[in-house]
Amino acid sequence: MHLSTPENQTRYLLLVAGLGGLLYGIDVGIIAGALPYLEASAVQLWKLSSQQLGFVVAAVLLGSVLSSLTAGALAEKWGRKRLMFISGLLFSISIPVIALADGYMPLLLGRLLQGISGGLIGVVVPLYLAESLPAAVRGRGTAIFQLLLTIGLVLAAAIGLLVAHQVEQAARDTPAVLQAVQDAAWRRIFWLSLTPGLLFSAGVLWLAESPRWLIARGRPNEALQALRRTRHADEARAELTAISGQGEDSVSGQAQRDGGGLLQRRYILPFLLACLILACNQATGINSVLAYAVTILDQGGLSGSMGNVGDFALKLLNALMTVLAVVLVDRKGRKFLLMLGSGGIVVSLLAAALLFRGAEAGQADISTALNQRISANALQLDADTLHTLAGNDDYQLDIAYSYGPMTQVRSLRPGDTLRIAPPDYVEGDSVIGAAFRRLHLNPFPDMNAALQAPLQIERARIGPRPQTRHGWLVLGCLLAFIASFAVGPGVCVWLALSELMPNRIRSNGMSIALLINQFVSTVLAAAFLPVVSLHGYAPMFFFWAGCTVVYFLAATFLLPETRGKTLEEINGHFA
Repeated sequence: MHLSTPENQTRYLLLVAGLGGLLYGIDVGIIAGALPYLEASAVQLWKLSSQQLGFVVAAVLLGSVLSSLTAGALAEKWGRKRLMFISGLLFSISIPVIALADGYMPLLLGRLLQGISGGLIGVVVPLYLAESLPAAVRGRGTAIFQLLLTIGLVLAAAIGLLVAHQVEQAARDTPAVLQAVQDAAWRRIFWLSLTPGLLFSAGVLWLAESPRWLIARGRPNEALQALRRTRHADEARAELTAISGQGEDSVSGQAQRDGGGLLQRRYILPFLLACLILACNQATGINSVLAYAVTILDQGGLSGSMGNVGDFALKLLNALMTVLAVVLVDRKGRKFLLMLGSGGIVVSLLAAALLFRGAEAGQADISTALNQRISANALQLDADTLHTLAGNDDYQLDIAYSYGPMTQVRSLRPGDTLRIAPPDYVEGDSVIGAAFRRLHLNPFPDMNAALQAPLQIERARIGPRPQTRHGWLVLGCLLAFIASFAVGPGVCVWLALSELMPNRIRSNGMSIALLINQFVSTVLAAAFLPVVSLHGYAPMFFFWAGCTVVYFLAATFLLPETRGKTLEEINGHFA
């Protein structure tokens, strides 16, 4: 491809930025397919504890949060292009560190590097796209980042399915070498994700630096050359004049002369609006639905492989609808798509909540009866007793019980037995965790308290199991939810993150807004299982729907339309 024309330069820029989205999706999704085999190797070969495995899984989130905090400042100091290269390099380095790991520390380090890379990519790539693309294609260009992100999720799932099939084949043919096959399987999953990282890192080298960053550094000639790579000469000169004319928004302009002026309306309003949009985006429950889709569908009536088929359908639809959003975002505008998408999410979540409410209404509360059956701090019920309690042949018992701070959730069906016994050992508290708890800075309880705690049945509801037809209706609601999210919030959130905030605060403001996004996502994901175990699924869906109503109102009454406008024109709206 000849890169001499602005059109081809734009396509190349979008290709490289899209690879950044692909890496972000792989960062999030790759561990799901690798974890079963990684766990087998870690426990059998390295004798790792469950707590250490938990740290390995959570290291990506920790790295992402840490890098999100600093990504804006680093992008401001080093430039967007350099930070994109560093993020790709960190991802590429993390793969061999993980795949060649022979113990806990290299595995933890590699996952931490992956998280750091993902946090940097999530800030700097949308930032670079917003500052470098022509206004006419900026929406479509930034949407491609989300499209490739969803493809990254599908790709990670496909890699996991492929390797899982190979492991199952080996287990049937040569069971004696199953352990070695499992150890090789999770390493292969990570190796297969190395190529996108190398392509992204190499591709960044041929990109121009952000013209707005160059102007802020007093390098207008280089900024003009950067603009001319994706615009025709007249357009580049006109945009350079417009950017330079926003003196109050540049390092050398009024913002500097008035001591920064970061409390001005032009800064505060777009910053708060971007934070609200990103918080509401996660408050729709999107990450929890994607993470717990199989569990939700199983609870709704689709069990076994049908639930896995539904999960794959959700991820595939997410990618396909994102393609539609890429086509529409610069035609219909951000505001229209956000209103359409958030409105569709509210309807689909309410429908799912009503379906679960109807199913849960037929359940009987037997927690008092089970608490009375506790003997010697334990509880044991055979299949016949459970059948008698249910009063029908196709029942489901959802039970949540606790020994002090240790809570467990189980779902039982005909033929299952219930045996609850006191724990004789729990993973010891970490030294760091205990130290922070002594200072009253650690919100998590000491799990060792479970060893001496009495058994308490928190919730036990038994009733007819939802029929398969009910499960298909729940899947239909989730498909409508995913389609609505993908066509609106899924794409527009990255535009809100990068377009709304003025040049003066964009990089650091994006870091803070993305951190809020990740915080809300983490809290909702952590609260999902405890909430549904104690209160059922309907309240969770009603809560998400309520948050999305706030999202719809914000998109309708607060969000300006930014389609076809330069960043300086958007800044003028808030001035």
